[in-house]
Amino acid sequence: DIEAARAAVAAEIGGALGFEGAMAAFAISEVVDENMAAAARAHAIEWGLDIAERAMAAFGGAAPLHAARLAEKLGLDTVIVPAGAGVGSAIGFLLAPAAYEVVRSRPMRLDGFDGALVDALYAEMRVEAGAVLRAAVGDAPLAETRQVYMRYQGQGHEIAVPAPAMAMAEPGAAEALTAAFERVYEGLYGRVIPGMAVEALTWSLTLSGPRPETAPYKEEAARIDRKPEAYRSAFDAETARMVDYGVFERASLGPGEVASGPALIIEDQTTTVVTSAFAARVDAHGNLILERKSAR
Repeated sequence: DIEAARAAVAAEIGGALGFEGAMAAFAISEVVDENMAAAARAHAIEWGLDIAERAMAAFGGAAPLHAARLAEKLGLDTVIVPAGAGVGSAIGFLLAPAAYEVVRSRPMRLDGFDGALVDALYAEMRVEAGAVLRAAVGDAPLAETRQVYMRYQGQGHEIAVPAPAMAMAEPGAAEALTAAFERVYEGLYGRVIPGMAVEALTWSLTLSGPRPETAPYKEEAARIDRKPEAYRSAFDAETARMVDYGVFERASLGPGEVASGPALIIEDQTTTVVTSAFAARVDAHGNLILERKSAR
């Protein structure tokens, strides 16, 4: 109910802040986008990453609505809106290999490591996971992945560490597990803590079936500028006013075709907002690639 939404925003937000018309809705959107941008910046800093050198992938029904504006705030030049973005979780579920994970808690310091106990534990987990997975994949070959959740003794949380590809009862298994832990820990935090006892708390085993085949890579098509099929008045964040956005049906855009912003690319599950700073092209696999029109 568009009119009821306008009335509610005007009364609850616009009246309180002194905003008229679309400015109140824009204020809500800006707070949402700035919160997401702040979270992305903090996450990048935690991992020591230069976020401006990366592309952003927009999945889900809501992400394509916000992605271009969020990219502007983060200084990103590329946004990828995959084919079927609005139902990306369902597509991922269908394309992922069938898998089953079993997790067991067995706290153990590595200076008192009992490899035989761990091997027996993994054997039990393997039988349990296999019994479930065989119902899905039959006699197909299975892949096994093992992880251990570890920490320095006394720490408040654990990190996931790939288990060495060896029997835990073999000589040197505890040392190999310690080395694996230190590699992951140093990669996350930039250092290890010499002389500190290491403990494993939880053991995980995952069996997975064959991975479904994916489409082979296709060469990029030549770029062709497309004219909008219609126009719609929409609020433009850069100019803070209503402007005409070109409207495109995503299903009608073929490989290589380009929709220059400001534009709305509409599909059943979502709408991709292409701000005036970006142009969207369709790659050979049907993904939308939003690229900044000029260098920052």
